[in-house]
Amino acid sequence: MTANLLDFDLEGLAAFCETLGEKKFRATQLFRWIHQKGAADFSQMSDLAKSLREKLKGAAHLQGLPVITQHESKDGTIKWLFDVGQGDAVEAVFIPEDDRGTLCVSSQAGCAVGCRFCSTGHQGFSRNLSTGEIVAQLWFAEHFLRKHLNREDRVISNVVMMGMGEPLQNYSALVPALRVMLDDHGYGLSRRRVTVSTSGVVPMIDRLGQDCPVALAVSLHAPNDSLRDNLVPLNRKYPLAELLDACNRYLEHAPRDFITFEYCMLDGVNDQPEHAQQLVQLVRRHGGGGVSCKINLIPFNPFPASGLLRSAQHQVSAFAKILGDAGIVTTVRKTRGDDIDAACGQLAGDVKDRTRVGDRIAQQRTVMLKQVPAAARAAKEIQEP
Repeated sequence: MTANLLDFDLEGLAAFCETLGEKKFRATQLFRWIHQKGAADFSQMSDLAKSLREKLKGAAHLQGLPVITQHESKDGTIKWLFDVGQGDAVEAVFIPEDDRGTLCVSSQAGCAVGCRFCSTGHQGFSRNLSTGEIVAQLWFAEHFLRKHLNREDRVISNVVMMGMGEPLQNYSALVPALRVMLDDHGYGLSRRRVTVSTSGVVPMIDRLGQDCPVALAVSLHAPNDSLRDNLVPLNRKYPLAELLDACNRYLEHAPRDFITFEYCMLDGVNDQPEHAQQLVQLVRRHGGGGVSCKINLIPFNPFPASGLLRSAQHQVSAFAKILGDAGIVTTVRKTRGDDIDAACGQLAGDVKDRTRVGDRIAQQRTVMLKQVPAAARAAKEIQEP
């Protein structure tokens, strides 16, 4: 069985090249061809020795993810549904802004955390993605967008691990993928511009701080344990005091001097003035010195199974004012891509239905997979006019 080169960070690719009897510097050349140029065919890699290209043809391949569907929002947001085999699919979303291009990437097919306000969690958990499947979302999106937008320079400046799944519950695949994103021979992204979002897996927060510190976002969503137990079940294992201690430890290694706390605004559930006041107390007084943070208030994107409603705009504004008056940097996330179900919390809420035999969209998936019979072909099409 040949190796999928998307599974390797540069160190791993160097070790692989050594098994072929090649020197380590060849890995750098190969890495650049794959990630900077988006090459999927070894014959395109013109500065590699012909003997190495022949070895690679026999020992390796580049397997991207077939695209099942692509939807573009009126605001320019693009959402892709990728096939990851065995009836599973994951989504990635590109969000263009004036000063950046952000790609939201999935780390798991489904999610086991089961937050009440997240449609992905209602889908259930299927499996972890491999490093190659995580990287393939960026590999495809970056080189598709260059062609789509008629650009030669880099399009994606920011990556947020905020798609399907809990990234820190897929740690062994996540870290090599992050290293590919950060590597100057790969995508060359700044540590400040790569964000891992977690619902609060405390031991893995500590490990990430040691192994590959990037920007950290924590899905907080409640100012006290009793409410958070209900909204984010993982809180029962790692309650707020432990989580905030971990955040302070992470700040010793983080590329930013603050943690982003994400707070989904739920009508009548966590959006009252007393909740805002409790939140101020929580982040200002924890551990005696508080936690250096920014709070991002997120409009809830309703879906039928949740039984929850979005907070009214005046309620969000009042909540933000309480935080701001207390000196806490507070932003309200602008909803993007909600017309194509690409907004926060909406990812792949109906993927389970889409990938079941007999469903109308599953039939569409079958047709499209016949059109793209192999992942290698899907990757190759990125390069073709």
